[in-house]
Amino acid sequence: MVKLSTRSNQKEILDRDDIPFEDIRQNMRELNTINSLLGGHRITLTGIRIFVNEHAGTSPISFCEIGCGGGDNLNAIYKHCRHSKNALSLTGIDIKKECIDFAQQQYPAMPVDWLINDYRLIDFKENKPGVIFSSLFCHHFTEEQLVAQLQWMKANCRSGFFINDLHRNVFAYYSIKWLTKLFSRSYLVKNDAPLSVARGFTKSEWKNIFTKAGISNYKIRWKWAFRHLIIFKHA
Repeated sequence: MVKLSTRSNQKEILDRDDIPFEDIRQNMRELNTINSLLGGHRITLTGIRIFVNEHAGTSPISFCEIGCGGGDNLNAIYKHCRHSKNALSLTGIDIKKECIDFAQQQYPAMPVDWLINDYRLIDFKENKPGVIFSSLFCHHFTEEQLVAQLQWMKANCRSGFFINDLHRNVFAYYSIKWLTKLFSRSYLVKNDAPLSVARGFTKSEWKNIFTKAGISNYKIRWKWAFRHLIIFKHA
């Protein structure tokens, strides 16, 4: 039985540079299905609603996702908010050109400003988005890298940021391991889905990361199925 008392340092296959994009494409398709069925998109929309409700009928609101992949989270936001009274602006950032190309092919009519770049190299200056967020992105990084990531998010958003990511848990690990073994056709998903859980963070670890980043005024909420929704708001 795997021990998850400490976080795994094993790298996911997806983080390698030599993976054929057709394999990555299948991985993204299946992750979207997993997010849809297990509530991942619902958690993202919970974070979105918190900020939208605060701006209801007052001013345009803009959302920026770092590590946007195939654009599925942004599409869920667009569908949810397109009838809102607020004007909506969306930005997706991903370091892989192929991911942005795939996102544009999937959602050609969705009004998104797509940026092919390492988010760390972007300085929005006076054009900061209202809200920056990530989903299933943080567990790819070390704690030291996450400290810098949180500081970047805080510095580059006007209203706040939120994070939707995995809670490291034995039940979650074996559940996704057997589900993907039975139903997945992607070797990336079969390997990386349970490993992602093993690379996830506990609530106490998140608190330590935020302390190191010098950031307070945040809340951590546990969400089904084994996710953390972390919300920071500028005072």
